[in-house]
Amino acid sequence: MRMKASKKSFLFITIAAILIFGLTGQSLAAKKIPKEKRFVLDWLSQPQVVEEFGKISDSIWSYAELGLQEYKSSKLLADTLEQAGFKVERGLAGMPTCFVASYGTGKPVIAILGEFDALPMISQKGGIPKQDPLVKGAPGHGCGHNTMGTAGTVAAIAVKQALDKYGFQGTIKFFGSPAEETLISRPFMIRAGLFDDVDAVIDNHSSSGFGTSYGRSGNAMFSTIFTFKGKTAHGAGAPWSGRSALDAVEIMNVATNFLREHLFYTYRLHYVIQEGGEAPNVVPDKASVWYYVRNSDERVEEMYEKVINCAKAGALATGTELSIRCIAAVHQRNANKAAAELFLKNIELVRMPEWTEEEHAFAKALQKELGKEEKGMPTEVGKLRDRARTFVGGGSSDVGDVCLIAPTATIRFPGQVPGSIGHHWSSVACNYSSAAWKGLNAGAKAMAASAIDLLTKPKELKKLRDEFEAYAKEHPYKPFLPEDTDPPLDLNEELMKKWRPLLEKFYIENK
Repeated sequence: MRMKASKKSFLFITIAAILIFGLTGQSLAAKKIPKEKRFVLDWLSQPQVVEEFGKISDSIWSYAELGLQEYKSSKLLADTLEQAGFKVERGLAGMPTCFVASYGTGKPVIAILGEFDALPMISQKGGIPKQDPLVKGAPGHGCGHNTMGTAGTVAAIAVKQALDKYGFQGTIKFFGSPAEETLISRPFMIRAGLFDDVDAVIDNHSSSGFGTSYGRSGNAMFSTIFTFKGKTAHGAGAPWSGRSALDAVEIMNVATNFLREHLFYTYRLHYVIQEGGEAPNVVPDKASVWYYVRNSDERVEEMYEKVINCAKAGALATGTELSIRCIAAVHQRNANKAAAELFLKNIELVRMPEWTEEEHAFAKALQKELGKEEKGMPTEVGKLRDRARTFVGGGSSDVGDVCLIAPTATIRFPGQVPGSIGHHWSSVACNYSSAAWKGLNAGAKAMAASAIDLLTKPKELKKLRDEFEAYAKEHPYKPFLPEDTDPPLDLNEELMKKWRPLLEKFYIENK
């Protein structure tokens, strides 16, 4: 198990970082780029910076904390920013692991987003190209949020260093956003006014490529727990005396599965039964099912009402009581084209990291294990993509709501192996490695360089703002999240009580 590098491998990584990132810095120096941007790129190229924040990413990977339970992960990032000179406000928007770190004065205000929650059931040892859980059944970082929160943090610190050195006006903010995997934090953060003064937003996401896109993508979503309450009885002796809550869940699920035939093809609908009784000979008096209801912004509310009607049918048929708890509701993404165009210029400036033979070998071994083409790590940055021209569907993100508050686009940075599967052990294996360090550093460079452009070039920021304001006139922000909804702080609490003691022995602490 590769939890700690040997002295020899550590020396190799350090030398490789000096060679790779040093050469990158030399090539950048030859280009005609503003001194502020050159400064942040050179600062981020320092081997000690690559190592320090690579280790922070590895620590968060080892904590593997589920949404709204990311106490150690959130604290590590918030402490790091505070020690770097940021003003850090913690426990915001009713969420203990939510924080905002700010540095600078006045306008413009540029935001960088960061996430740090893990996913359930996909524990895996780092750098191992075969399924081999660290703790069987435990959570793992299968979406790269350990690298994303870290990349955003070091990018913000790099911009702070430039503000100190060159004295230009503006504010850089890092938004520590919990529970993205369950799409919870950003609508509550918006409701709390945390984005009110933001002029532009730089989002980031771990990837097997290096690129960006614009336009509408993904699905809007309602995340809701339907709970039925009935009456217990002896399952054999007097079943007629009971009212089965589990029957209500099953009737609801049958109804929603028949509903699929009549939904527009952009929909996604999936669920898990959370509670369904404890013994076959006792009629269950309580059962619950957790649904994700996804569709386009225009169709999701109508679809959600149809799913609610299926739940009501289950309650009516079984004589049980229904309660509905919406825990999250988000819009589709709409990435700003002007922002994406600016971000791509900086991605092309930074370029794809240079991978070692060992990193290519790991990638090919993992690709072979997954039955994918054995081509190793990526070598070229991507082209600008217009997501609006492709199929609208698939996953969701609470970044979608942020897109309706301020001009936003996402920098997807490398580090994951092409062919690895999201929300899967193969991605967990990728997110603890030297390639993950390089990838998050490349992403941080692209973010920091883009933030410098937005802080120092008013005409560039105006392009983003003009496009955003024109879109906002046609699409004013209306939260899907019900007004009476509070952050579900109990979500994942019992799971982390179960897994945290088993994971603690594998924690990577950087003291």
